[in-house]
Amino acid sequence: MSGIDWLLLFEQAETTGLGRIIRESMWLFPVIQSGHLIGLASLGGSVLAVDLRLLGLIFRDQPVAAVMRTARPWFFASLGLMFATGIPLFLSEAVKCYFNTSFWVKMIALVTAIAFVLAVRNPLLGTQHTLAASRPAVNLLIGIASMGLWLTVAAAGRWIGFS
Repeated sequence: MSGIDWLLLFEQAETTGLGRIIRESMWLFPVIQSGHLIGLASLGGSVLAVDLRLLGLIFRDQPVAAVMRTARPWFFASLGLMFATGIPLFLSEAVKCYFNTSFWVKMIALVTAIAFVLAVRNPLLGTQHTLAASRPAVNLLIGIASMGLWLTVAAAGRWIGFS
């Protein structure tokens, strides 16, 4: 982190043409934000489907790996929509984000949640390893950790508007 002037980087991001157009438009920010919220709802649904299955609350007759296979395309499409809409929203108010603690909490939680899904949850449960299959406590911990991370992303994101 040292050596990078983050404020200067954020100021430059905000002066991009796209950032200026969104900031000066009466309608673009809310339209893009609506797409962002649709992505959030879809992402939340795909995460919850798997995590609630891990907790044994839904789809009990389905193997975890099968639920994950079904949810995976929704997860990645939703994540793509979130990035495609979140970046322009960020560009329109980057300096505000720089000074907003909720923004930083969201970004750290987002990176952590994506890393957790890709490096822990999916590899460990995707093939229903015997460890996870034979130990419901493992499923429980993974489901709770995943939901906690994604709840932090959503709550911090929502709080950005209030800070």
